[in-house]
Amino acid sequence: MPINELRILDALATRASLDLVARVEPADLAKPTPCEAWTLHGLLAHMTTQHLGFAAAAGGDGDPDRWKLVALGDDPVATYRDSVNRVLNAFAANDIADRKFPLPEFTTEFTFTAEQAIGFHFVDYVVHSWDVARTLGLPLTFQKEVLDAALKIAESVPDGQSRLAPGSAFGPAVDAEGLSGLDRIVALLGRSPGWPPAHRA
Repeated sequence: MPINELRILDALATRASLDLVARVEPADLAKPTPCEAWTLHGLLAHMTTQHLGFAAAAGGDGDPDRWKLVALGDDPVATYRDSVNRVLNAFAANDIADRKFPLPEFTTEFTFTAEQAIGFHFVDYVVHSWDVARTLGLPLTFQKEVLDAALKIAESVPDGQSRLAPGSAFGPAVDAEGLSGLDRIVALLGRSPGWPPAHRA
């Protein structure tokens, strides 16, 4: 996919996450999320950290400390908004296609192309937007172009035992038979499209 097209799709997914996070109230931060290990506060801290890590990588910074969980402070929404602006500005660099991204959270053995790195970020924020929307009980709709591109990436992510390892980006795929669109994407990447369970309030 041309890098400029990928950047546009990534920005759409990332800004969708921001639109949802902007609606978070303090009481929401303790809510459970589709990411079993995290409340919404923990998920937002993870998302913020990821934005800052990718922004640093876009500038060639491979310091693993850039990926250490950040504190959200007294205004988690503002902290998240700042991280979104940083990563989108970093990805907007004119020479981004020529850069190599060190991503120590993935591996320290080699760097990634801009297309690979932004593709990772893009599919992650399609899924994390879904995570936040489900946590808050809000609707989420993406353009067909976003879903088509995200599905292609989701289908290429290896499944299996590696997804059970600590720190794995995605859990094992769940049954995606008969699913389409966003439901199929999140199922392939380890989320239950039916979350939250029906018995939850």
